[in-house]
Amino acid sequence: MQLLRFAVKSEISFLLLNSCAAFSIFYFVHHRKVEMGRFPVFLMGLVVIWAALAEAEYMIYKDAAKPLNSRIKDLVSRMTLEEKIGQMTQIERGVASAEVIKDYFIGSVLSGGGSVPSKQASAETWINMVNGFQKGALSTRLGIPMIYGIDAVHGHNNVYKATIFPHNIGLGATRDPELVKRIGAATALEVRATGIPYVFAPCIAVCRDPRWGRCYESYSEDPKLVQAMTEIVPGLQGDIPATSSKGVPFVGGK
Repeated sequence: MQLLRFAVKSEISFLLLNSCAAFSIFYFVHHRKVEMGRFPVFLMGLVVIWAALAEAEYMIYKDAAKPLNSRIKDLVSRMTLEEKIGQMTQIERGVASAEVIKDYFIGSVLSGGGSVPSKQASAETWINMVNGFQKGALSTRLGIPMIYGIDAVHGHNNVYKATIFPHNIGLGATRDPELVKRIGAATALEVRATGIPYVFAPCIAVCRDPRWGRCYESYSEDPKLVQAMTEIVPGLQGDIPATSSKGVPFVGGK
């Protein structure tokens, strides 16, 4: 809708400027009494404004009303090799800044285990950090938003005073998929409260050998129990409507 309003306003501006320019030229030709020192400057200003608007390019990828594949094709066609490499790159928060994201067209930033903006950082501090990174991404030539992800694997465990839940091996022992779903919903609520849209969860590994160092991130050695515990997914991102198209990713409630 905003894009449509912009297009309508731009079209009106073109018509008005064209009309003004035509009238000004007519007046200049037929009325020589106009001050010769001032009129050409005025006319030049109109021409400059008109040319700037004429060069304002319509970008399909910014039009939410267009089909997704058309938007993707348009965006990728505009990208340089450097921009494509940057968009496929995820860097750690500790080396990220708005300037780095802008200069290298970084597509994603993550907080690994223990990676925080400051000791005992508040939710507001997290939000300000993520927003600062996002401003860097949006200031690039194409304005592609970056994605911020975090290891919220048993609650929002990197954040001070967040609710911490048992690791997956403990949750698997409950044999309670509905409980795990509620834990996912609670985790999602706290993650969103810090301005972060993406979590590296859940881990659905099937650990068959406890000597594996991350066996505690597995719900069980039984694949059927692990499958049952994937109820945490709709807890994290919301239930998929029965009318949702099959084979299409369900993200952000859509």
